[in-house]
Amino acid sequence: MNRPEDQRKRRDRRPLGLVDMIRSLIRKRIAVGAAAAIFAVGGVVAYAYWTGGGSGTGTATAGTPASLTVNQTGAAVTGVFPGGPSKSLSGTFNNPNPGPVYVANVTATVSSTSAGGCSASDFVITGTATVAAEIPAGNGQGTWSGLSIAMTDTGSNQDACKGATINIAYTAA
Repeated sequence: MNRPEDQRKRRDRRPLGLVDMIRSLIRKRIAVGAAAAIFAVGGVVAYAYWTGGGSGTGTATAGTPASLTVNQTGAAVTGVFPGGPSKSLSGTFNNPNPGPVYVANVTATVSSTSAGGCSASDFVITGTATVAAEIPAGNGQGTWSGLSIAMTDTGSNQDACKGATINIAYTAA
């Protein structure tokens, strides 16, 4: 019986003709040529990558951080009088730098007063404000405390200091 599938089997087993052999040879040569071209281009790229060289110079400068601002926070310091109890001082920091800045401590001095005849020497700041921490960038960061202000009793008339504003200069180190 000659069924179509028997004919296909016979056709698939037939010997290759000259045209078929040439086509097959051309396909193999194209495949080998393409593989050789890809290998050659890849080899050149890899060779150029691995053998690159050069030299150069550069510089870097270590930055100096901007100064922090030491803030006095909490309730206003009021009721200071000659020989009276000391009043606590505390606060935070404003750090304008892009990163943290280490602060070891905060010190303070009375820089001036708002009243004539009332001297900065009429007041004393005592205590230690140890921070020993990195203060993050931003405003109102970190905390400090441990300082106090008091008005000394000089034994003479200090009425000029009544109602005076006491200006305090803070330093972070």
